[in-house]
Amino acid sequence: MTSPSGRGLTIGAVLERLRSDFPDLTVSKVRFLDTEGLVSPQRRDSGYREYSERDIERLRFVLTAQRDRFWPLRVIRDALDAFDRGLPPEEGPSGGLPAVPPPVGDDDLPSADDLSTPLRRLRLTRAELSDGSGLAPSQVTELETFHLITADAEGYFGEADLTVARAAEALAAYGVSGRHLRAFRLAADREIGLVEQTAGSDGAKRADVLARCLTLHVALVRAGLQEGRT
Repeated sequence: MTSPSGRGLTIGAVLERLRSDFPDLTVSKVRFLDTEGLVSPQRRDSGYREYSERDIERLRFVLTAQRDRFWPLRVIRDALDAFDRGLPPEEGPSGGLPAVPPPVGDDDLPSADDLSTPLRRLRLTRAELSDGSGLAPSQVTELETFHLITADAEGYFGEADLTVARAAEALAAYGVSGRHLRAFRLAADREIGLVEQTAGSDGAKRADVLARCLTLHVALVRAGLQEGRT
C-alpha cells in the first residue's frame, strides 16, 4: 500500500511490484539490500521504510544484476555509484557496466567539412550590408571601428562580414553592442594564430583544427555558465 502522504510505497507494496519479475524476492532480502546501502528508502515517523520510484528502480537493477549477470555486491555498489554520477550503462558484451559516454557531435557546430567550404564571393555595399543584416548604418560603422567587419580596398563587404553583422543584429536585441563584441575579435585572432601555427597552409587540416577549437570553445563557455562563473 502507499503511504498516507502518497509519497512512497511500503515494503509490502514493493514486493507486489517486483514479485512478477522476481518471484523469490522476500522482505528480508529487501531489508538486507537496504542494510548494505544499495537502496536508501526514507523512514516514516513510525520507523517503517517508505520506497520511492527511484528506490524501486534501483532494487530492480540490483536484483537483475545478481540474477542475470552474477555480479557481486561490490560491483553492483560501484555501478550504482557510477550511475548516480551520470555515467550511462555501456552497450555491448560488457553486460551493462557504466562507462564514460562516447563523444557526441553537436549539430549546432559546423563540421570540418562545413568549414572547408569556401565562402561565396559576395561584394556588398555598405547600404546592402545594412539592409541585409538589419543593422542601422551607425551600427555597421561601430562593427568596423572594433574590427569585427572589414571592407576591402574598394569598400565592399564579403559573406563573412554579412554573417558577423547578422549575428551582431541578433545580439543587439539583448543590449549587446559592438564594443561588447570586441572580445570575440580578440579571441578569434588568437584562434586564427593557433590554427595557422598548427595546420600551416593545409586547408583540410586547418578546417579540422578549427572545428575542434570551436568545440572546445563552446564546451568551456557552457561549463562556465552551468557552474555560474562570471
